[in-house]
Amino acid sequence: MPNVLANIFGSSPVQPLEKHMDVTYRCAKQLNDFFPAAIAGDWDKATAVRDEIDRLEHDADDLKKEIRLHLPKSLFMPVPREDLLELLLVQDKIANRTKDVSGLVLGRRMRIPETIADAFLVFVERNVDAAKQARKSVRELDELFTAGFRGAEVDLVESMIEELDRIETDTDGKQAEIRAALFKIEFTLNPVDAVFMYKVIELTGEIADMAERVGRRLELLLSH
Repeated sequence: MPNVLANIFGSSPVQPLEKHMDVTYRCAKQLNDFFPAAIAGDWDKATAVRDEIDRLEHDADDLKKEIRLHLPKSLFMPVPREDLLELLLVQDKIANRTKDVSGLVLGRRMRIPETIADAFLVFVERNVDAAKQARKSVRELDELFTAGFRGAEVDLVESMIEELDRIETDTDGKQAEIRAALFKIEFTLNPVDAVFMYKVIELTGEIADMAERVGRRLELLLSH
C-alpha cells in the first residue's frame, strides 16, 4: 500500500483522500443490508454483512494511517496540509459510527420494534444518502486542487454541499420522528432494550452528522 500511495501522491496529494472517502461510504452503505437482516432476525446474514463492515472499516483505518504518514509536509498547495488531515479524520468517523452501531445491534441480537421498523429503515437509507453525497463532494477534490480551489469548480462543490446539508436536515427530522414513535411504545419494551434502541438511533444519526461535517471541512478548504 505505501508504494501505491506514493505513486498517487506523486500525481495529486488529494486523490488518497478521495479513495478513503469512497471506502468509508461503501462501509456505511452496508447498513442498507445489515438492518433488514437484523429486523428479519437473519443473524447469519447480519453477521456476514457485519464482517464486511469490519473489513471496510479496517481498510479505511489503514488508509488513514498511510495518508497521515505520507501526505507531504511541504507542498505548494492552495490549502494547508492540516486542513486536509482534519477532513480525513472526519471522513473516518463515518466508518467508525457504522462499525459501532452494527456491532451494538449484532452483539445484543437487537430487534427493531415492528411499529418503527419501516420508518427506521428509511432513516438508515437517508443517513447512507448523506455519506454518498459527502463522497460525491470529496470526489471533486482533485479538480479543485488542479483549479487552485478557484473558479466554476468551487460553485459546483458549494452546490453539492448545500444538497448535503438538506439531506442531513432531513435525517434530523426523521430521527426526531422515530424517537417520538419509540417513546410511545417504550413502556412495552424491556427497559434495557429501550435504552439501547435509543442508542442505536443516535449512532445511526451520527453517520449523517459526520457526513455533514465533511461538507463543513470542504467549505473551509474553499475559503482559503
